[in-house]
Amino acid sequence: MAIDLKNATFHGYRRENGRVGVRNHVVILPVDDLSNAACEAVANNIKGTLAIPHPYGRLQFGADLELHFRTLIGTGANPNVAAVVVIGIEDGWAKRVADGIARTGKPVSFFGIEGHGDMETIRRASREAKEYMHWASELRREERPLKDLWVSTKCGESDTTSGIGSNPCVGNAFDKLYPHGVTLVFGETTELTGGEHLVAARCRTPQVRERFMAVFNRYQDVVNRHKTGDLMDSQPTKGNIAGGLTTIEEKALGNIQKIGKKCKVIGVLDKAETPTGPGLWFMDSSSAAAEMVTLVAAAGYAVHFFPTGQGNVIGNPILPVIKLTANPRTARTMSEHIDLDVSGLLQRQKNMDQCGNELLEAMLRTCNGRLTCAEALGHREFVLTRLYESA
Repeated sequence: MAIDLKNATFHGYRRENGRVGVRNHVVILPVDDLSNAACEAVANNIKGTLAIPHPYGRLQFGADLELHFRTLIGTGANPNVAAVVVIGIEDGWAKRVADGIARTGKPVSFFGIEGHGDMETIRRASREAKEYMHWASELRREERPLKDLWVSTKCGESDTTSGIGSNPCVGNAFDKLYPHGVTLVFGETTELTGGEHLVAARCRTPQVRERFMAVFNRYQDVVNRHKTGDLMDSQPTKGNIAGGLTTIEEKALGNIQKIGKKCKVIGVLDKAETPTGPGLWFMDSSSAAAEMVTLVAAAGYAVHFFPTGQGNVIGNPILPVIKLTANPRTARTMSEHIDLDVSGLLQRQKNMDQCGNELLEAMLRTCNGRLTCAEALGHREFVLTRLYESA
């Protein structure tokens, strides 16, 4: 059954800066690893709030530190977040993160542990979090046009069914969303190896193509500089090989199916960078599942398509991850993780257009409040990308 996307709407939370989210989280955000315990204590005190612990934030510098701040600020600024309490060991960095989030207009406050200790910080932060939780609980969804939606994609644990089933299903959905002004993104720089020329050919302008190739070649330079020779033991992964993929080129050709047949790449984003308009964007990003999903969440995306072959259990604290598979075995043995079974494609029970529509239906249900499997199972993987070692 066809979906009338021209008149399609969803029910979301309109934020102070005009962005629209599909979740309504009050986040307790640590700036550094030393603040995780305090954040988790606050979340334990104030039910319904969400702590997002992570292992980094000390002695980073340069571009690595800037990416750290951009990711944390972007996470708090994401429209799926209603309000944020920031806790850091030091006031200065906590204030920097809070100030960045505050530019969206949403409620945010910060607390430094030094000079107060955990218990006093937890007490003060808990009071603030309680006020935010009460305030956010009265926010209501409103009907919004499809163009207000930002959709990201990344695949994981790919196999032979990915490139001919679940990945093209995402591409079919992207092709249908693209003409309606939806903001889309894909990435996985490493997993375009051998198919990068196909993405370059889809770039809208020579300038975008030049920028894309510069980003891709930078990655190739890293491989050559460290004299790895090839990517075996990493790309393809052991799981990919078990699923029938023998080379990175095979994996790349399947990966690229996620951008459909009609979408043009309108721009290239740095890691966790926010796009400036609707259309299909490419983000320079790791191919590690949790890392890339964390980056696109920090860029402001509100819902995520995650096709998988062998089966991946990825989730995210603030970004609902819709998992689909065309592998009938995975759909059977990992059914609690799969939001959409498109194995009918391989069994010729359904065509690609039908499965693309089913994915869009699942997307709209998720946007309107239905929990994804990852959310229901408590998968909240949040993995920051590091560029180099600490000082």
